[in-house]
Amino acid sequence: MAGDLTNDLDAVLALTEPIWPSLRGKRIFITGGTGFMGKWLLESLAHANRRLGAGITAVVLTRDPAGFKTRHPQLVQDPAFRFLGGDVTAHLPALDGPFDMAIHAATDASAQLNLNEPLRMFDTIVGGTRRVLEWCVDRQVPRLLFLSSGAVYGVQPPDLERVSESYRGAPDCTDPQGAYAQGKRAAEGLCSLFAQQHGLEIPIARCFAFVGPHLPLDTHFAIGNFIRDAMGGGPIIVKSDGSPVRSYLYASDMAGWLLTLLVRGDSLAPVNVGSGEPVSIRQLAETVATTLGDCPWQVLGVPPDPSALPARYVCDVTMARERRGLQQTVGLEEAILRTATWHGWKKGELR
Repeated sequence: MAGDLTNDLDAVLALTEPIWPSLRGKRIFITGGTGFMGKWLLESLAHANRRLGAGITAVVLTRDPAGFKTRHPQLVQDPAFRFLGGDVTAHLPALDGPFDMAIHAATDASAQLNLNEPLRMFDTIVGGTRRVLEWCVDRQVPRLLFLSSGAVYGVQPPDLERVSESYRGAPDCTDPQGAYAQGKRAAEGLCSLFAQQHGLEIPIARCFAFVGPHLPLDTHFAIGNFIRDAMGGGPIIVKSDGSPVRSYLYASDMAGWLLTLLVRGDSLAPVNVGSGEPVSIRQLAETVATTLGDCPWQVLGVPPDPSALPARYVCDVTMARERRGLQQTVGLEEAILRTATWHGWKKGELR
């Protein structure tokens, strides 16, 4: 049984207080609204309606409206939201009335899809983005928030502590496993072309790694798997050598950052959305284990060469902080604790 999000959603409103006058009464079209980030955006908009009387409405495109209704009836039953069956890779449904803005968050982030069907992964991202952009032009929707990815930077050099928006690296274009990253790069390019030719305003959020309620605990996200294992009493198993370095932003901070960019982000000025606080996978396993009851944990991989620099995927958030006043308010241990608690974990109990 999923836990209560009231405190987290209150935190989102506190982080985003200046933007709500600009969102009052707006109608928003959202793709990918039933994914991890989309659910947080919808929860936040619904909470703003309840707390602030914001009067925001949204039309949400989803491939499985019936399944989403079963899993999240509180969102589907909200009168401010209308859920439509559809797929950005096929067509966008005809919709009545004007829209003030849109959020394009639809991406299949499946590691298996990227591994087994890279062409489909690429086409989903690029073709879907083009359809959404064309829809915005046809419907005269002036503003679109595009959720991109830190993957567009390619492999982060191990001697680069944090990757900033000015970094000009790129994924290897001859590597089929780069389909997701290449797709996001091409989609950003499409955004720039549509912005120039059709006058769309398109802020871009380059999203990194997150943790929080609604994060699946049974997919390819290491932090979700570690939390799941710790909730069951362990052990937490790290199959690699544990040296790669990552960073994790809590979901309420993520939602606040994305909503701020929706309203105040500059067009075609990508902003990293993530945490600038690095943690190795080994340290992450230990932190999850100690935070959730001192369960056992183990690293199976051969210890790394101490002279070698570890792989990194950590963003520089200077632009978010200095230009938009965005801050990380929830530390890693608290983020882990809140996520596990929402999933039903209680101190001293095994799930």
